[in-house]
Amino acid sequence: MAPIALTIAGSDSGGGAGIQADLKAFSALGVYGASVITAVTAQNTQAVTAVHGIPLDVITAQIDAVLSDLDVGAIKIGMLATPEIIHCVAQALTGYAGPIVLDPVMIAKSGDALLAEEAVQTLREVLIPRATVLTPNLPEAAKLLKDEVEARDPARMQVQGRALCAVGADAVLMKGGHGTGSTCHDLLVTLDGITGEFTAPRLNTKNTHGTGCTLSSSIAAGLAKGLPLQQAVAEAHGYLQGAIAAADGLGVGLGHGPVHHFHRVWNA
Repeated sequence: MAPIALTIAGSDSGGGAGIQADLKAFSALGVYGASVITAVTAQNTQAVTAVHGIPLDVITAQIDAVLSDLDVGAIKIGMLATPEIIHCVAQALTGYAGPIVLDPVMIAKSGDALLAEEAVQTLREVLIPRATVLTPNLPEAAKLLKDEVEARDPARMQVQGRALCAVGADAVLMKGGHGTGSTCHDLLVTLDGITGEFTAPRLNTKNTHGTGCTLSSSIAAGLAKGLPLQQAVAEAHGYLQGAIAAADGLGVGLGHGPVHHFHRVWNA
């Protein structure tokens, strides 16, 4: 039976992030993807021009429909937009015992907000304690901790990662894409400290739309296959680096273009 992963996230009409990116990553990594749409965005590589939240009863119905029929091996949670949607998703997942990858999506690559300011605390209180692994970028980690200083080195990344574990996440992948220097460092952190370090050359490209969605869904794909967390993160990290390296060949859009999810299947 094929491994199954579920994405609970917003729709990106431009196809580079959100559920579109998640389903592409699932498929590229040999996992059957199911989806629950929490919001519809009018979005391309340059801007988010409209956001429409899905009614709560429809979100609940989608989750119930999938979990009552499909043997979901892992869930990735992305854009949730409002406190009400966060509570709705948390309630609908009551009883789900599998791994959950929580990507605390706050800002689109274009700079547009995807999470209401008043929803940050709700996300912290309601869903972080449910997360098998939390995957914040450096600005998101600081915001979740109400820390005015973003981590810019591995030592501070570890401190903030452990602080987020103290909030309730089993593990935190501190993503270094917003850092500086020629090497990008991602740290997998638990309350006990660093359990994995993943490095790659920092690539000079503007085509990084959907990197956070792609990484978190790739981790969920690995967990759906039954991989241990550290291996799932390592394989997802390698897959994403290849997708970024091949991104410029796609030539999609006039702004921040998407990564190439199927770089292992066809050349752009």
